[in-house]
Order: sequence, then structure tokens, then C-alpha cells
Amino acid sequence: MAAKLEIERRPLHEEVAERLRGLLTEGRLEPGSRLNERVLCESLRVSRTPLREAFKVLAAERLIELNPNRGATVVALSRSDAVQLFELMGALEGLSGQLAAERRTEPEVAEIRALHFEMLAAHCRRDLSGYYALNRRIHQAINRCARNPALGETYDSVNTRIQNLRFRSNFNFEKWDAAVREHQAMLDALQARDGAGLRAILEVHLRNKRDVVLEQWRDSGVTEAAAAQDSRLADQPGGLQPSGVGVPA
Repeated sequence: MAAKLEIERRPLHEEVAERLRGLLTEGRLEPGSRLNERVLCESLRVSRTPLREAFKVLAAERLIELNPNRGATVVALSRSDAVQLFELMGALEGLSGQLAAERRTEPEVAEIRALHFEMLAAHCRRDLSGYYALNRRIHQAINRCARNPALGETYDSVNTRIQNLRFRSNFNFEKWDAAVREHQAMLDALQARDGAGLRAILEVHLRNKRDVVLEQWRDSGVTEAAAAQDSRLADQPGGLQPSGVGVPA
């Protein structure tokens, strides 16, 4: 039987949803801001139909809110939301690491090591977007090594909601450098099949991410009440960025 040569293509609305996730992660679509359909259609060069289908996907992932009379708005997490989600994500990362160290294969370790070296190169270039894409693939690969589909499904659901915050945690160069060192320790523990060690490293890694995010929140002068109020004002065109900082020059 001849090998299947056709290139499988995703539906257009899935491609649009993936592009929008990237814009949300990097803060180009700010928390609390209204999504302008006309502008996005022009920017992404798509019609309103796939864009609106993509909106439905992102709403199901709790990244945006759909309001019948006000259109789509980017979800703005409150400070307490962030604390709770990082707490849960730390537990999911830790369990993923423990199971991954026990169940991973040598080819999987080799693939994660290759991603790690690519990530180091992006870090040396201070290419935050490239670095973060590889970073996310590494964490997801460790999760998949756990071979627990239920864990993977929950992991993806929670992780999707805090991508913007995880991305922002690298805005501080010193903290970014520390995160890279933690990734080397993760790789070493995975190679050594040290489940307890990898679990501890990942839990600390997520706590450090959380602490950076909360420090940025404090420095920006954002209060819990202000964040909650902003998330309710979906009809306002502006948005609140929890970290109050930009990508470093």
C-alpha cells in the first residue's frame, strides 16, 4: 500500500485560534480589552466566520468572554485568580515530573534535551518569543512522558489560562536566567529517573514564577479591587496588564 502523502490541514478557525493564543500570551491583546472583529479580520486576513468560530474556541478555554451586546473581551485575571491557578499548576507540574521520570523513554529524553539546547540558544539571543515557545514545548513534553491522558487534559486546560503570566515572568533578566538554570536541573533529574527530585524542582519552578508575577503586580500598584473592577468593565476599549511592565529593551 502506498504511503499517505497528503498534507493534513487544520480547519481555518483552529489556525486563527492558535494565532490569537499567541497574541494573548505575549500581551499584544491586553487583558480586559475588547476584541475588534474588523481589525482582527484585516490583520489575520480572514473573514468574520472563522474569526467568530475561533472566538468560541477561546471562550471555551476561558481566555476570552463573549457578550451578546458587547462582542468579545479578553479575560482579565484577578490577583487571587493568579495565585490559585499557579498553586494548581504547580501541583500538576510536580505530578507530571514525578511520573515522567518513572515512565520516560530514552528517545523522549533526547528530544527534550534537543529542545533544551535550542531554548538556551534563544535565551542567549534574548529572543523571548522563541525562548518561550521552546520552554512551553519542554514542559508539555515532560507532561506527556507521564502517560496519563487525564492529567494531560487537566494540565493543558489550566496551563492555557496562565500563559500570559508565565510569559511575563521572564521580563526580569535575573529571574529569567534563574529559570534557565532550573530547566537544566529538570533535565538532569529526568535523565536520572529521579521522580521525587524532578517533582520538587518543578514545584519550586512554578512557585518562583508565581512570586515574580505577584511582585510585578505589586510594583504596578494594581489592587485586588481594581483588577476585579477592570474584569467587569468589558465594554471599555482599554485593558489592564497585571504586570504593569513591558518587554525589556
